[in-house]
Amino acid sequence: MTHPVDVHVGKRIRHRRWLVGMTQQQLAERVGIKFQQIQKYETGANRVSASRLWDIADALEVPVSFFFEGLATEDAGEPVHDGVPADLLGDKEALDLVRSYYAIPENQRRRLFELARVLSDVA
Repeated sequence: MTHPVDVHVGKRIRHRRWLVGMTQQQLAERVGIKFQQIQKYETGANRVSASRLWDIADALEVPVSFFFEGLATEDAGEPVHDGVPADLLGDKEALDLVRSYYAIPENQRRRLFELARVLSDVA
């Protein structure tokens, strides 16, 4: 049986990996393990040791504390706020959208942002 903390840490590993556009294989190579182990960490099937979490944090360029952020609010069953799910980063499509958004030149990105605001007010 998986522990909720292990599941949360695994989700945070996956979210950060997606956000930086890294594959499981690439992360595994940087950490010196097989990609199947990354899969097990990300699902919470295997617990990440402290030293391995340190290596993963280094490879993903975040502090170790990053993997524990939001843990208390997740346990409290944080509700949907303004139509946005509490676990927005858990949605691969949303992460892909954010990555694509920041790839757009700043002046065009601002115009796209304003368009999205107008469309959301209309809906």
